[in-house]
Amino acid sequence: MTKENIFEVLPSNYRHEKIFLSKANLNNWERLSKLSDSNLNKIIHNYPLCTESRLRKIRAIANLIIKLDITPAQAYILLHSGISTLKTLSMQNPHGLEKKIGRLQRKLNVKVVSYIDYQLLNEWINKAKVLIKVDLS
Repeated sequence: MTKENIFEVLPSNYRHEKIFLSKANLNNWERLSKLSDSNLNKIIHNYPLCTESRLRKIRAIANLIIKLDITPAQAYILLHSGISTLKTLSMQNPHGLEKKIGRLQRKLNVKVVSYIDYQLLNEWINKAKVLIKVDLS
């Protein structure tokens, strides 16, 4: 994914974070996913217009994209459905998550461009479970 595409998918209210990330050459999902809490705190200290919550969301989205090999749109859907980590995803069941996503779509009155069905959710959950086990080993 190119530099422009990463910043294009971030909402417009993330403008300060976009500016900082661009200047800091944090222009791919891999780099963003590797930011630690101390890195985030340094960013906030050096660039106070960036907010911790937005930087954490960007990192969570990057982690979901990298580890699950999903699109940014799918990562946003998971994040706004309450799934921000692999651990949280691994504890879900596909049916319940499908209902959460459906509620979110109805609440926002939007149709999702990314097709997410029961089978795809089940694949993501199983992949998260495997990745969690690997990280614990």
